[in-house]
Amino acid sequence: MEKKTQLYEGKAKRVYETDDPGLLIVSYKDDATAFNGLKKGTIAGKGVINNQMSNFLMQKLEEAGIPTHFVEELSERETVVRRVQIVPLEVIVRNLAAGSFSKRYGVEEGTAFQEPTVEFSYKNDALGDPLLNDSHALALGLATKQELAQIRAYALKIDEFLKSFWAERNVRLVDFKLEFGRLPDGTIILADEISPDTCRLWDAQTGKKLDKDRFRRDLGGVEEAYEEIMKRLKN
Repeated sequence: MEKKTQLYEGKAKRVYETDDPGLLIVSYKDDATAFNGLKKGTIAGKGVINNQMSNFLMQKLEEAGIPTHFVEELSERETVVRRVQIVPLEVIVRNLAAGSFSKRYGVEEGTAFQEPTVEFSYKNDALGDPLLNDSHALALGLATKQELAQIRAYALKIDEFLKSFWAERNVRLVDFKLEFGRLPDGTIILADEISPDTCRLWDAQTGKKLDKDRFRRDLGGVEEAYEEIMKRLKN
């Protein structure tokens, strides 16, 4: 698979065209950002871990009946994915209160919910990714009613799978962010990544954070936390 023109460079990845118009190559970087790009840094080896973890989990999700953009891992940092039109929604699934939810609603971090909550935010850096509901998404033309229902159903199914997967590895899945895309025929599939950048993962016994919050909150031991979660992934 030949890497051609760079199409896009984001906070954590570069995306390249290939000789197949339906496929792209994603290359993961070690750059780290937080608070909508206000905090910047580097987490050594992060790109390798995020690439390999995403690919591993997407293959598991495919087996569980969730369609994804994953095609083939080319190297430690590079993966072939199906080309999609990204639905401009960030989909956040929460099992425990943490981060912006705790701040916004005054709920103590670690408070468990009776059932998972699903939030949508408008994927728009200039506006600070504001929260929105289904009506807003429809009014802005971001997705159809059917697409929103499909995305919500997939998000909850992914949560169910990942919660159980991580529990077996002594990890609590606190919350995570997903992105979805449309194939040319309109089919909705999971895109982007599933990694310590996009998930809050706490040790089930100690509550130790094994994710990007260590970078966000200057807790130290960031690389070690990413390495630890990668070790547990393959257990």
